[in-house]
This record gives sequence, structure tokens and C-alpha cells, in this order.
Amino acid sequence: MSSRSVAPGVWRNSDFRSLWVGQTVSQLGEQTSLVLLPLIAVLTLHVDAAQLGVLRAVGQAPQLLLALLVGVGVDRWRTRTVMVWSDVGRALALGAVAVVALLGGLGLWTLLVVVFAVGALSVFFDVAYQASLVRLVERDHLLQGNSAVEASRSAAQLGGPALAGMMSSLVAAPLAVASSALVFVASFLAIARIRRHEPVPRQPDGPRRIYQGLRFVAGNSVLRTVCLASAAFQFSFAALMTAYLLFLPRDLHLSGAVIGLALAATGPGALVGALLARNLPRRFGYGSVLVAAATIGNGVLLCLPALHGNSVSTVCTLIAANLVFGACGQLVNVTIMAVRQAVTPDFLQGRVAATITFAGMGLTPLGALAGGLLAGHLPIRTALLVAAAGMMASPVSMVLSPLGRLGRTLPAVKYPAVPSTPPASCG
Repeated sequence: MSSRSVAPGVWRNSDFRSLWVGQTVSQLGEQTSLVLLPLIAVLTLHVDAAQLGVLRAVGQAPQLLLALLVGVGVDRWRTRTVMVWSDVGRALALGAVAVVALLGGLGLWTLLVVVFAVGALSVFFDVAYQASLVRLVERDHLLQGNSAVEASRSAAQLGGPALAGMMSSLVAAPLAVASSALVFVASFLAIARIRRHEPVPRQPDGPRRIYQGLRFVAGNSVLRTVCLASAAFQFSFAALMTAYLLFLPRDLHLSGAVIGLALAATGPGALVGALLARNLPRRFGYGSVLVAAATIGNGVLLCLPALHGNSVSTVCTLIAANLVFGACGQLVNVTIMAVRQAVTPDFLQGRVAATITFAGMGLTPLGALAGGLLAGHLPIRTALLVAAAGMMASPVSMVLSPLGRLGRTLPAVKYPAVPSTPPASCG
């Protein structure tokens, strides 16, 4: 039995540790910038609901425009190369914003350019780290590997929003954005330490590579449902977050620091969810856990429109709701990722991850725009309620599919093996 066959062996693997540290730090930078840049737009540039919706849509548009092409690249290149250059690019983009803000020229157009660049590079990094994990961890232990990675992402979800909220309130915009850029530098230093050789399978030429990933997902009933559930969730959640970022400071009159605290509550909740994912699917069944967690986690957000004022009870309710949402959401994330990786052959991991990203996250720009329109034309509480109700389509799609009926063991790969060739020259 190899040293990677059991959980302690994962941590003895120096390359896995480098991936884990780098992915954690990168997620911290990503989560910080996701909240920091919109907050700067709301609190410093005083954008309206429609402008905030456009800003968030532009930042998420790369999920729709680039995901499929990124999946092809990740399956042909060394994932380490993709991740380190993604970190370098994001650090430079945020550093440029800091310089522009320092010179007094920060405006909405500058933020639009930067959020698109950061979003595009985040697509590269996120697809690459998911494919890289499969190359470092035995298939039978994907649940443990994913649990470790997703638990670390939970820590980033805890630190990122809180850090963004505090920085937007306590320090000037140039310093806040520069600090976020430095986080990606730290991620680069960790990922650059990975030394494992990554054989790259021979691939068909041209558009056939994209088609191969699309055909595999479309032909697998479990993966089709993952796409549908992800699309329903991501579209509605993007709409909800656009309205949410207006609701917290303008209707509840919360400060940036309190907003960061409330949003950061998803972090410890997500840590709990990642830990629960180590055992619950094997005890109660993967399908049952997915349906229950999605129903509870999404359903708790239906209480948000009932909140009023900036009292202690309101803040405590926000924190409690985000804790539950974080725990259930992370339980779903870890479980679905393990299922997806288990049913996908190694040579298709990048393209399958990218296809699901395209189908799900690709709808987030449209969701963000829809959230801006809802918040601009309806009472903000009504907009929140409509968006939260839309998220319930995700567990419904699971119940009506084979995904919701999965048992206590992961399904097996059903695809012919493909021989490998040395890594591409750009890897």
C-alpha cells in the first residue's frame, strides 16, 4: 500500500501539502477580493443597484466565456504551471488597482476591468486545483482529500469576508487592495514548490477536446444532474448576493466590519460541513446527504427578508443563518466533488470540471444582473425572497434524479483508459 493510500499518508506527501497550502491561501485572496471590490464600489464609489449588478456580472462572466477552453488547457498542461501563473496574474491586476486608487483615479471602469481579469484567472486556478488533487490522491480516498482541501477553503471563507469588511472600513482603498494582492503572492510561493511529474494523456485535436468533455457529462445521468443543480443554485445565489450586498448596508444599516463578520460566519459553518462530509455520505448515503443538506442550507436563506434594523438580535440571526448555510453548502460541495471525480476518468478531469463550471458558474453573471434588476425594480426584501426561493430548485432537481438515490459507495468510472504522453511543453 502506498503512502498516499491512507489519510496520514496524504499529509506526508509534500506535493499535496504544497497544493493544500497554496489553494487555501489562493482561496483567501479570492474570497477577500470577491467582497472587497464590490464593497469599495458601494461604500466609496456609491454605485446603484444596477451598477453593482453589472460589476458582479463582469467579474463572473469568465465562468461562462472561458470555462470550457480552460478545461481543455488544464487537461493538456501541468496543473502547477496553470496555478502559479494564475496567482501571478491576479496579484498584478490587484496591484494595478492599488496604484490607480493611490493616484486618485479609481472609478467604476477600472473596477470592471480588474474584476474581469481576476475572475478569468480564478477560473484557471479553480479548474486546475481540482484536476491536480486527483493526480495526488488515490481515487478511493478522494473524499478524504476533498474534505481536507474544502476544510481549508472554509478557513478562507472565514478570513476572506471578514478581512474585506474590516479593510473596507478601517484602511484606505489602495492599502486594502494591495494587501489582497499580497495574498496571491503567498499562494504562488506555495504552489511553486510542487515537484510531482504529471503525465498528460494524448488528446484529440481541436474542438473535439471540448466536445469529448461535453459528451461525457451529457451521457452520464449523475453528472447531468450535477450540472442542473449547480445551474439552478448558482444563478439564484448570484442574484441573492447582489441584493444582499445592498440590503446589509442600506436597509439594515450595518457597517463594513459588521458585514464582514456576518459574511464570515459561513467560514466556521463550512469547516463543520467539510468535517461532516468525511463520514455522513458513507453512513446515510451520498444521495440522501446531498438532498438534505441542500434543502436545509438553501432554505435557511428564506428568513433573510424578515430581518429589520441593526440590533444585536438581527446580527446574531444573520450569523446563525450563515453558519447553517455554510455548513450545509460545504457538505454539498465536498460530496458532489467526490462523486464527480469518482465517475470521471483521469484524462477528462479538467474538462468535466470545466463543463460543470460552465453549466453552473457560467450562469452567475446572468444571475448577478437579474439580482440588480430585481433590487432596482422591487422592494429589496421581495428581491431577496424571490432569489432565495429560486435556490430551492437545486435540491428538487436532485430528488428527481439518480443523484438523489446514490447509496453509501461511490459509483465507478465507466470509460476506456487512454495512454499517456509526456507533459506539454508549456507545462
